[in-house]
Amino acid sequence: MTSFWTGKRVRLRGIEPEDWTAFMRFAVDEERLGDLLQPPRSAEGFRAWAKEQAAADSDGDRFGLAIEAVGGGEIVGAISSHQADPRAGWFEYGITMGAEHRRKGFAAEAVVMLLRFMFGERRYHKCQARIFAHNEASLALHRRLGFVEEGRLRDHVFSAGRHQDLVVMGLLAVEFAQLHSMGEL
Repeated sequence: MTSFWTGKRVRLRGIEPEDWTAFMRFAVDEERLGDLLQPPRSAEGFRAWAKEQAAADSDGDRFGLAIEAVGGGEIVGAISSHQADPRAGWFEYGITMGAEHRRKGFAAEAVVMLLRFMFGERRYHKCQARIFAHNEASLALHRRLGFVEEGRLRDHVFSAGRHQDLVVMGLLAVEFAQLHSMGEL
């Protein structure tokens, strides 16, 4: 049996100190996408962040993982569970993909892997994702995976010189189980 964290296209793994260059590229890619603009960060800042992530203890059900292409070992993106309420049974996650790795099935496989873990192993009831309304590719990906739009926060974020909507999408464990196998990818 292969690892639970390895699929046909990607392997999810912990962040290593040497991953800092990939995360620096992802920051540039997200800026080009029109995501929230941040001040430039030094290479040393990315190195320190990656080193800190690699050594960090688990924070319950909040964690970040690198998405690595199977076969080549290249980091193609990152996925994280960044909020979790075990009592209420929901968690929120986020994903970023390197520009040259989008629309190749990497993101979909990584999300399904994360959802299998959170729904099947950690017994969460619901997953939430917040997506900029202008990010049509991400909205389409989430719809294909079974997420439904639960709400739209109007003019909720300020980016690229204007206020923009934020779309809240959700998926229940039972909906996920109807669409996706809980077994291997």
